[in-house]
Amino acid sequence: MASSYLTGIFGGSPVKPLQIHMEKVHACVECLIPYFEAANNKDVAGLERHYDSIAKLEHEADDLKNELRMQIPNRMFMPVARTDLLDVLRIQDKIAGKAKDIAGLMLGRQMEIPEPLAEDFLLYIKRNIDCCTQACTAINELDELVGTGFVKGVVDLVETMVEKIHTIEAETDQMQIKIRAKLFSIEKELNPIDVMFLYNIIELTGDLADGAERVGNRLQLMLGQ
Repeated sequence: MASSYLTGIFGGSPVKPLQIHMEKVHACVECLIPYFEAANNKDVAGLERHYDSIAKLEHEADDLKNELRMQIPNRMFMPVARTDLLDVLRIQDKIAGKAKDIAGLMLGRQMEIPEPLAEDFLLYIKRNIDCCTQACTAINELDELVGTGFVKGVVDLVETMVEKIHTIEAETDQMQIKIRAKLFSIEKELNPIDVMFLYNIIELTGDLADGAERVGNRLQLMLGQ
């Protein structure tokens, strides 16, 4: 990434790096939808293609994080602390890492979501991605927040978005409980090793919304909530 390009980013907005990085993270996570649709259809070629997309976007997000982290100045006159920017950047990057972990585990072990769980699991993955989408939306509102000097109306808008992140994350927790219960009810019919890794996939998927919620929590701290 060119130094002049990064200089332009920081010169324009102290939160622009977070927005650029989160867009990349969000693109990575969204690839999980066609990935699991391919899994449900037993489309091996599709799984490999979508995994490659996820891995590529995760790698790009990681590179971008490292570039941005090196370029954020130690001292900058701005309403957002450097440590806060770095914390949010790190949390965002872990979301992309979780997406790659999920896809890599599924592909590496040639796993399938059992048919009784397939429909519910796809809804579960989509709701976790909804949570990441909401975090991305909240991050993208920070420009106006910083530009207006944290005026109350804009602070309230971002706070409302953060509350929605919490609401969606709570929904994913309930969905996870139901899916785990359904898996428990059929696990004796499945290979025990597969069952163990299915529980792992379910937990890793829930980590996507957990990561989005942590982004929201950091935004609340930045807002002085």
